[in-house]
Amino acid sequence: MQAFTNIQNKLSFFYKKYYTNELIKGLILFFSLGALYLFVTLFIEYFLWLKPVARTILFLVFILVEVYLLFRFILKPILKLIGLQKGISFEESSKIIGRHFPEVGDKLLNILQLKQQSSQSDLLLASINQKSASLQPIPFVKAIDYSKNKKYLKYGLIPIFIWFLISISGTNGALTKSLERVVNYKTTYLPPTPFSFLLMI
Repeated sequence: MQAFTNIQNKLSFFYKKYYTNELIKGLILFFSLGALYLFVTLFIEYFLWLKPVARTILFLVFILVEVYLLFRFILKPILKLIGLQKGISFEESSKIIGRHFPEVGDKLLNILQLKQQSSQSDLLLASINQKSASLQPIPFVKAIDYSKNKKYLKYGLIPIFIWFLISISGTNGALTKSLERVVNYKTTYLPPTPFSFLLMI
C-alpha cells in the first residue's frame, strides 16, 4: 500500500498549501478591511466630535471589529495550518484537486471511499494500490495558485489611496487628533468654535 501512503502524504502537503494560501489572502484582507474601518472610525469622530459615552462605544466597536478580522483572516488559518482546529478533510481536498485536474476527476475521491470500506479483500486493496499508483505523477499542490491572491490587492489599494488623499489635502494632523480623541475616549473634548474674536486696539 505504498502508493496509497504516498497519496496521503501528497494530500497532507496540499492541505498545508491550501491554508498557507488562505493565510496570505487573510493578511491582505485584514490589512485592507482593518485600515478601512480605522478610517471610518476616525472620520466619524473627525466630523461629529462625539461625547465620551459615544466615543467609548465607537472605540469598543472598533476593537471588536479588529479582533474579529484578526481571528477570521489570520488566526483561523493559522490554527488549521498547525492542526489545532479542524480544516478541510481529505475528501474535500480530493474534490478541489479533481476540479483542478480533469484527469483526476473523481478518481481520488473514489480511492478514499474504497479505503474507508470496512471489508477490504486482497482484490480491493490491489485495486486501491493500482489506482493510487496511476495518480502518483500528478502534483496535487499545483491545484493551489498563490498568484490568484493578486486580485485581493486592489482592496489594499483603497486605504492607501485614502491616506494619499488625506496627505495631500493637509488634514493629516486633524485625523491624528481625531485618533487621539478616540483612544482617550473618557476625556471630554470641546469642538473648536466656528468663529474667532479679533481685538482691535
